Amino acid sequence: MQDLDSISEDSLIAKGGRKWSSFPGSLGAFIAEMDFGVAPGVRQALREVDERDLFGYAPQSIVSDLKSATSAFCAERYGWQFPEQHVELASDVIASFLGILTHLTPAGTPIVLPTPAYMPFFDVAAVTGRELIEVPMIRSETGWSVDLDAVDAALVPGATLVLCNPHNPIGKVYTESELLELAEVVERNDARVFSDEIHAPLVYEPARHIPYASLNETTASHTATATAASKAFNIPGLKCAQLIFTSADDRAIWAKKGNFVSGAASNPGILATTAAYTQSGDWLAEITAYLKGNRELLTDLLATHLPNATFLPPEGTYLAWLDLRGYGLDTGLSEHFNSQAHVAITEGRLCGEIGAGHIRFNFALPRPLLTEAIERIAAAL
Repeated sequence: MQDLDSISEDSLIAKGGRKWSSFPGSLGAFIAEMDFGVAPGVRQALREVDERDLFGYAPQSIVSDLKSATSAFCAERYGWQFPEQHVELASDVIASFLGILTHLTPAGTPIVLPTPAYMPFFDVAAVTGRELIEVPMIRSETGWSVDLDAVDAALVPGATLVLCNPHNPIGKVYTESELLELAEVVERNDARVFSDEIHAPLVYEPARHIPYASLNETTASHTATATAASKAFNIPGLKCAQLIFTSADDRAIWAKKGNFVSGAASNPGILATTAAYTQSGDWLAEITAYLKGNRELLTDLLATHLPNATFLPPEGTYLAWLDLRGYGLDTGLSEHFNSQAHVAITEGRLCGEIGAGHIRFNFALPRPLLTEAIERIAAAL
């Protein structure tokens, strides 16, 4: 493992990625990727693309290898057992969601979204013409919870509840009891769940990721799960996600209608994801430990430099949800911090109405740059 603290702003800019090129002169803390490179096994997998001349359509052998790797990874890491035949591929989680809405849900049924939420879920609703019903999360001094009564009121037969676990952008990792309570509401309303578990490998002890569909036969029957190695193993540009269908009815429909979605995963992404799941556990453990240290550093920096900010350390992800309303802020935070602090963050309002006065801050930065980013934000306030 390289010395992550020594990664410089200049070296990140030189790579030319979106995180460091979209807002020239600003530290990149908005888009959800890390600045720490990739695991050695992933790099070798990408060399294999060239060595094997895999520039055509994906051979069935590498698709089968990834399905097997996904099943084994989920069994080992979460205790979730399912046959590899339950896995399908996609380019990314949002493409998966679009496909599921199109093929597995009745036309015109609404999307019910606990907020604050990952920004593209709002775009999916706009693209598909579905009604999107925001259900603001309930925040206490110690954590977040879903407003079950509001979810119950919003759901109708055929509606899709979006569950993001770990929850982007607040970093909540749902407990078994919370998931079971939610499942009762979903089943009572004859609705279904799209479970976005893309951040699942990035969870900090003592929190533990529990796949929603793994709870019981009921959750398995009304859920489609989407995941990927893109966040935990830092390969979002390789375009490969995994859909896990625990419903026999869903699998049957997908076999007839889902080919355009499942055929969109890239060869580099397939090979890299297989290497991530089968060869890169030590790398992930080291990165998770570094991110946990960043979370602790961020907590200290906020207490020192932004005492009027409210922050609950996330149980998973490398995203921090910062409430800056104590500084009299409401909207325009992204523009303000980009122009005044030269730090690029995500405007909280993009994550739902509840996000006014908040920002989503990516703390997967080298620690010197993380420190500088918070100091700059504090100075701009």
